[in-house]
Amino acid sequence: MHKRDYYDVLGVPRSADEAQLKQAYRQLALQHHPDRSPDDPEAEERFKEASEAYAVLSDPEKRRAYDRFGFEGVGAGGAPGGFPDFGDLGNFNDLFNDLFGDLFGSRGGRRRGRGQRGADLRYSLEIDLGDVLTGVESQIKIPKTRSCNTCSGTGARAGTQPERCGRCRGTGQVVLQQGFFRISRPCDACGGVGEIVRERCRDCRGSGRTEGMYAIQVRVPAGVEEGMRLRVAGEGEAGIAGGPPGDLYVVIAVKPHDLFERDGADLHCRVPIAFTQAALGAEIEVPTLDGKMKLRVPEGTQSGKMMRLRGKGLPTVRSAARGDQLVHIFVEVPTRLSSSQRELLERFAEEMGSETSPVTRSFVEKLRDLFD
Repeated sequence: MHKRDYYDVLGVPRSADEAQLKQAYRQLALQHHPDRSPDDPEAEERFKEASEAYAVLSDPEKRRAYDRFGFEGVGAGGAPGGFPDFGDLGNFNDLFNDLFGDLFGSRGGRRRGRGQRGADLRYSLEIDLGDVLTGVESQIKIPKTRSCNTCSGTGARAGTQPERCGRCRGTGQVVLQQGFFRISRPCDACGGVGEIVRERCRDCRGSGRTEGMYAIQVRVPAGVEEGMRLRVAGEGEAGIAGGPPGDLYVVIAVKPHDLFERDGADLHCRVPIAFTQAALGAEIEVPTLDGKMKLRVPEGTQSGKMMRLRGKGLPTVRSAARGDQLVHIFVEVPTRLSSSQRELLERFAEEMGSETSPVTRSFVEKLRDLFD
């Protein structure tokens, strides 16, 4: 192939700075790398040509010599070795992932290797509001895999052991060399495990794991909130080839309550009273999570009044101190009256003056001022 000017090879002007050189080389390396076009000799030549050009132009001294004397300034054969120094390339990992992410699945992924960790599991657990107050220990049943008891997770028949893989020598990885690139990927002979099972366990069929329904005790602390995740270590799927098990994440859902509405550590409760109790005052019973308790409603209580019961709310997971219960009073108007009740109310209405209804009197005065 005819030797081309290094600047023409990279497609950059002679005034290109370091960043432009890197960007141009990256694009060409991604386009022409032999692993992307293994059966294209022209692509391989283009890749080598770009690597040689970048090796020279990325080195300030070599670049000055090339600019002054051309190819003679850097030797008749170009840059020694024909490849760039990746110490000057910046973040080589980014380039490596770009080149091989699609080919080998290495884009930020872990090497598989021996002893894979088991997958994590998720379970939704519904609890009562009372459980939030006290905490609860619950037994749940989930389908999952566990390490096979017969073969102790090896996958090999009783009395035998897995053999070390001869191709990767037990590492689970094989090394590929392509020019100046040296990469590793999971061994295809053993699947990245590092061992080969010749005689499989009959119970797990060589997988080292068995499936079933398993009961697990879950401790739910007091004060948990809707959507909170509890981690139960080691209760996820079993690991592969002796790897550790995953974890179980229990997601909390709190059932709606008939009387209470939660607001963080506080509870809200609506309590109805008769209009006579609101007018005369009364001692009423109100519900709490600890049971019923007495509450004094003062005379003249208006519908919507809020009364606070301190320490009758919920704890939090960070503190045993409880929030408050907020009692919202609403006055219930009777819907059916007997004749005697109606007569009494009519007499009451006749005798009721404006001084007994200051809120109504204020409203009427504002209404008069607005329209008069």
